[in-house]
Amino acid sequence: MMTTDASSIERNKVKFMYAENWIYAPPFIKLKRLMKVSGGTILEIRAEQGHSGSQAKYSRRWKTSGGGALMRLGSHPLGSALHLKHYEGMLKYGRPIRPKSVTAEVGHHTKIESFMKEKKKYVVSEWEDVEDWGVMIINFEDGSKATVFASDTVLGGVRNVLNVYLSNAVVYVNINPHDVLEVYAPEPHIFGEEYIAEKLETKAGWNFPSPDDDWMKGFPQELEDFIDAILFDREPISGIDLARDVVEAIYAAYVSAERGVRIELAGKCPASPAL
Repeated sequence: MMTTDASSIERNKVKFMYAENWIYAPPFIKLKRLMKVSGGTILEIRAEQGHSGSQAKYSRRWKTSGGGALMRLGSHPLGSALHLKHYEGMLKYGRPIRPKSVTAEVGHHTKIESFMKEKKKYVVSEWEDVEDWGVMIINFEDGSKATVFASDTVLGGVRNVLNVYLSNAVVYVNINPHDVLEVYAPEPHIFGEEYIAEKLETKAGWNFPSPDDDWMKGFPQELEDFIDAILFDREPISGIDLARDVVEAIYAAYVSAERGVRIELAGKCPASPAL
């Protein structure tokens, strides 16, 4: 992906579609509308994806996954933050607000000695050479910042959240969990095979089922945009520019974590995709 540029895609008449579903999620779309009418300035973004760990065996090692929690989980909140600043820049200046630098830390929390001695593990613990926790601080060229958390050691189901602090408003985007539906069961078998939420350890107690998980996460909207991009010969909302920025920032994050320093980004300003 890093070796694919926009010009080669145009020459070959190819549509590059980056499947970042977060930016198609209904609460995220509403956030953008609220931002537009408020006219406020984004001062800070705090975003997170976390759960109890991937069940895919390929995710356990760097060779087959290309990274750990920062790559698999952090790409979603990171992509959303980058897109949001791009959107803000287009509204205010007619050009994207670009990420300037990245500082990061990674952790191997399932290697903590006391955890390793616990007999029962509620989170995936078979990680080989990839991190199970990571955090990135992204500095944007306008002076604002985004903090992105990614963790494979979070119980209670998937957490897909993004908090935006503007100069005149605050918006919490809770893709998962959200409280449009609350249920309680004294024992886990009561709700049978009915889906409650992704990565949930038990159906007992209070829970927050998603009436339409795919819709809330933006998957149908994402596919609709991709189909329309082909049908009407336009760029998708989530395309190569966002994909390149995400990969560059995550790579910089790994370098930062390894060296213990802030990493400056290239700072190129690509053509603006549809918003």
